[in-house]
Amino acid sequence: MYGYDQNAGAGQQQYGAPPPQQPAPGGYGEQPLYPEPSPPSLADAVRAFTTGSMSAEDFQGVFSTSKVYCPRGDNPGFLALHNTQQPVIPMFTSLKELRRYAGKESKYFVITGAEVLDLLPTGYGFVLDMEGDHRMVFDAKSVEQMVDFAMRRMYG
Repeated sequence: MYGYDQNAGAGQQQYGAPPPQQPAPGGYGEQPLYPEPSPPSLADAVRAFTTGSMSAEDFQGVFSTSKVYCPRGDNPGFLALHNTQQPVIPMFTSLKELRRYAGKESKYFVITGAEVLDLLPTGYGFVLDMEGDHRMVFDAKSVEQMVDFAMRRMYG
């Protein structure tokens, strides 16, 4: 049993550290030499997708579970830019990127990419990291396609 010396005589139990564990034959129970890699950050996924080294499906998988930083005004909801072909909503992969665009004192909220797709008004696109090196624009049609893809993945 754990926590006492099994070799001690009856009534003479010696409590202390458990005996060292021997690795199971065949490697079971051992720690892996190389831990599973963590998923890429949203910023890494943006870079990979814009350079063509990540598929759209893989990007969307990362986007859906990542935190997205959105500037906000005094009223709840997204802030939209209307001086573009179609209205777009600025979003950022990190607080640092948001601050680069909107300043240190700017207000913001954080949601997941999946929530973005759920809450984004119809007819709006979004732009990730407007001031970043790998700015990414998703027009309203792209957003629709992302929503369709997410629905097919979720419901088959």
